[in-house]
Amino acid sequence: MKNVKAEKLPETLSFRLGLLGAFLTDRFSADVSGLELKPKHAGMLNVLAANGPTSQMEMAQLLRVAPSLVVALADHLESLGAIERLRDPKDRRRQNLNLTPHGRALLRKCLDAARAIDAETTTDLTAAERADLHRILGTIADRLGLPS
Repeated sequence: MKNVKAEKLPETLSFRLGLLGAFLTDRFSADVSGLELKPKHAGMLNVLAANGPTSQMEMAQLLRVAPSLVVALADHLESLGAIERLRDPKDRRRQNLNLTPHGRALLRKCLDAARAIDAETTTDLTAAERADLHRILGTIADRLGLPS
């Protein structure tokens, strides 16, 4: 990919984070494709690891996606043995998504891939700069009501 001179890029956080986000998403997608996963699958596994059993509707709200997409993602993860659908004991009409041991193993592999990409892309930053970057991005995410 040809490098674009920095002075030619718009001085907007939205553009720069969008460009970096697209690059990192493409890279992460390539790294987890061998696991038969996409980034949104990894996101769902993360939510389940953090929150425990979660309804499909709650998952859609947390991931900020359409409920129909959650169904498709859950179907795929269930076919891999990464999650299971369990009836909610408090509301038998509702199914909760639950992470399986295989799902935890897949999540560890996704996190390993993400950490390797992080290390590669921030290799020229000091430890303090990496910590500042995490803190700043966390602050922005918090203000937007996103997971941080």
